[in-house]
Amino acid sequence: MRFRFTAPLWEWDAQGGWFFLTLPEEAATDIKEVPRMPRGFGSVRVRATVGTTTWSTSVFPDSKLGSYVLPVKKAVRSAEGLERGDDVRVDLEVLDL
Repeated sequence: MRFRFTAPLWEWDAQGGWFFLTLPEEAATDIKEVPRMPRGFGSVRVRATVGTTTWSTSVFPDSKLGSYVLPVKKAVRSAEGLERGDDVRVDLEVLDL
């Protein structure tokens, strides 16, 4: 299962330093529909690519948004020159199928 989307980079207000991208509704719905073994915090393992940077991580459900969020670590933000509010193009591959 693969998705390509563009989303704004945002910082979590409750804990400084954590940055995320919110998955589009269609991608979140497709991910939710696949039965899988439960993991911590409802996470789903993924491989993400932004620009020339690829990393393995997890997406996490966000009940307020009704979607999943993708954490974007500092190393990725630095390598790709990303700042809060930037529109970020992502290739996302779901590994938990």
